[in-house]
Amino acid sequence: MDKLDAVLACIDANADAALERLFAVLRIKSISTDPAYAAECKACAEWHARDLASIGFEAEARATPGHPIIVAHDRSVAGPSALFYGHYDVQPVDPLELWEHDAFEPKLDTRPDGTKVIRARGSADDKGQLMTFVEACRAWKEVAGALPIPVTVLLEGEEESGGRSLPGFLEANAAELKADVGLICDTNMWDPATPAIQTMLRGLVGEEFIVTAADRDLHSGFYGSAAANPNHIVARILADLRDADGRVTLPGFYDGVPELDPALKAQWDALPFDPRAFLGAVGLSVPAGEKGRSVLEMTWSRPTAEVNGMGGGYQGDGFKTVIPSKASAKVSFRLVFDQDPHKIREAFRAFVRARVPSDCKVEFLEHGGGRAIRFPIDAPAFGKARDALTAEWGREALFIGGGGSIPVTHMLKTSLGMDVILAGFGLEDDRIHSPNEKYDLKSFHKGIRSWARILHALSK
Repeated sequence: MDKLDAVLACIDANADAALERLFAVLRIKSISTDPAYAAECKACAEWHARDLASIGFEAEARATPGHPIIVAHDRSVAGPSALFYGHYDVQPVDPLELWEHDAFEPKLDTRPDGTKVIRARGSADDKGQLMTFVEACRAWKEVAGALPIPVTVLLEGEEESGGRSLPGFLEANAAELKADVGLICDTNMWDPATPAIQTMLRGLVGEEFIVTAADRDLHSGFYGSAAANPNHIVARILADLRDADGRVTLPGFYDGVPELDPALKAQWDALPFDPRAFLGAVGLSVPAGEKGRSVLEMTWSRPTAEVNGMGGGYQGDGFKTVIPSKASAKVSFRLVFDQDPHKIREAFRAFVRARVPSDCKVEFLEHGGGRAIRFPIDAPAFGKARDALTAEWGREALFIGGGGSIPVTHMLKTSLGMDVILAGFGLEDDRIHSPNEKYDLKSFHKGIRSWARILHALSK
């Protein structure tokens, strides 16, 4: 039995212990966006630092202006080096009434088809995913006494709340963190049986705007029609964001967005993808984006403008005839190719200001941003990772696009000069950011085995 086979056997033998460790970290309420959970975020960072130290990493949770960042090194061997990135923070769990159990008390469920899933907030995004890599490292250390290659682990605690501390941290510690390749496990497989490496991700601009009209809430009988209603103003602004064909109307929005390469479009069109099933799984049937675009184009290679939240006026039980003083909305833009997030943000703010009456005012709150990114699939590391995934899953791993945004990928490319292999084991039905989030037990176990193979492949 060679070392890799022994490592895989070790992973299988210790599957229950790996699951218990995951359950332990899932119980920590590391909600980064809510200051009430700052102590829990710190506790989660310290848990990971202790866990990594227990398997031989030089690990510490380092203070930042926000939540701690964990840095852990194991450079006891020579060879091409890797930097693994993950995040230990999670999304809020609201609305609580839609959870079928305590969001921070993980449990193993068996679904009607017999598959087992881990249910808890953070199980898929990203605690379960990042622990697949840590457990692969644990097995290598237990069997071989060392990792196949030098590895640095970087775990942040603000990915779900804008990641404001990370850019400065990367810049200040670039020499220490630089590696030959980046590794991230925060993405999905193509389907439950087919692994995938995402080679492009969309960028992101997050904006909140608040419109204020009168200096207090007004009686709608006394002031109706005469006084500006912030709800009407916000609704009009949001309605104006798209035209009848689904195109975003911000001036210059499509600058830097080319048509998809015909060869790549042909590859995507050949994928076994059913848009009716994709939408049907969430109770819909009619694509709502740009007319004339396929669903894969819209979710992988076209930019978006989405309204993520709206508020204004009385929203309690019963009815109150009030014209609110304030109304607000939260809007996000997913960017592709060479779209500039700073220009998009400024274009949106100008768009809003132009639609706010002169006797009203508007303020803006920034909620993170980053450029889209693409990686060269002909780089040797990508081929090695694909072959390793293919060997584990028994199906050829695919190179695919991604509709989400992981801003750190662009930071790693620009600040540290490294390409990033995005190999994740999430599934479309994991309900990330939603009640009853889950992570397939198979994804967790075979994800660990997959990273063990990738580390071995990168050492060759």
